[in-house]
Order: sequence, then C-alpha cells, then structure tokens
Amino acid sequence: MSKLFKFGEDVEGYEIPVLNEREIRAAAGIFFVWAFLAVLTAIMKGSFVMLKYFILAFLVDFIVRVLINPKFAPSLIIGRLIVRRQTPEYVGAAQKKFAWVIGLALVLIMLVLVVFVNSYSIITGLICLICLIFLLFESAFGICLGCLFYGWFYGKKARYCPGEVCEVKDRHEIQKTTWGQFFIVLAFIAFIMVSVYLFNETFAEKPQDLFKIIESAQSK
Repeated sequence: MSKLFKFGEDVEGYEIPVLNEREIRAAAGIFFVWAFLAVLTAIMKGSFVMLKYFILAFLVDFIVRVLINPKFAPSLIIGRLIVRRQTPEYVGAAQKKFAWVIGLALVLIMLVLVVFVNSYSIITGLICLICLIFLLFESAFGICLGCLFYGWFYGKKARYCPGEVCEVKDRHEIQKTTWGQFFIVLAFIAFIMVSVYLFNETFAEKPQDLFKIIESAQSK
C-alpha cells in the first residue's frame, strides 16, 4: 500500500524523493497543446466543449499525481513512453508537489465555473492564461514557475532543481549574453513591428487555391 500511495521515487545518490523532469516536461507539452487548442476554439468559435473535456482530463490526472502517485498519472505515463530513450533528469519531488497542488486548485475552480455553472468570465480567462503560461514555461524552457513559489512559501530552498538552477554558481561562457546580442534581439523586434506596419494589408488578404491561381495564370 505504501508503494501505491507515494510521492516521488527513491533513487540512489539522492537524499530525498525525486521525479523525472523529462517525462514531466513531455506531459506539460501534451497538456499545453490541448489547452491552447481548447482556448483557441472557445475564443474563435465560442465552443467550450473541448475546454470542458480538457478540464476533466486535467483534473483526473492531477488528482492521481497529488493524492495517489505520480507514476500512475496518465499524462506522465505517456510522457515516460515518449522520452524512454533519454537519460532521466531527476528533480526534487517536494517542489513539484507544491506546484501541482496549485494546478489542482486552479482546475477545481475551472470545474465549478466552466463545467458546473457553465459560465465564462474574466476569472476563467485569467486562469486559462495562467495555466497556459505555466505549461509553456515547463515544457519549452524547463522552468517550473510553481516550484519558484515553493521557496517563498516555505522559506527554504528547493533541492535538485532542473538545470541546477537552485544552486548559486557562475554561468558558463556559452550562457553569457553580450550587449551586442541584446541589440540583435531589439532589432529583430523592431523588424517585426515594421513588417506589421508595411505588410499588414497585404498579409490580411484571404489566400486562394494554388491550383486555381496556376489555372488562371495559364489561361491568360
């Protein structure tokens, strides 16, 4: 029974229970794509069906993660299968549990407001935005935003963080950014803004069928 209800795995060389960050990121990526499509469908088509299914799936998955055992969470099992050829990257389980409790609280609010009450508001919009940001940072950048709050809430430093961000250390040379590189980023942003100003009307034109364009050109 103790092996069934357990949070984190005991791995040799680690003093506290840990989890595999690689499968967590994979699961976050899966949920991000689903959430993004669900929110986009709700905004563009006014249909909340996909969002409601997402809320139910997210709720069940996080209940298993937090209250039973992460190793039995469906999304983490799928993530485990996807990254099974990669070497595990172990992270402390404590801060992950704290982050997932936050996620569970948010999805419970969404369950009540969107599924039970069948409503939408600025509250549900903000929660969707927060969830998308959390999932994006976890999957794309390997940054667990919920884990950052762990240290603030408990007043102690988390252990075994992804990329060793919990440890104070000098950055490697390849990690450093020069002022010239900052200028390149600013120039790129300026290029995008100028492009929007110059080509907005042209890009807004509705695309045509390629084969009809070719046929039209040949007939001239």
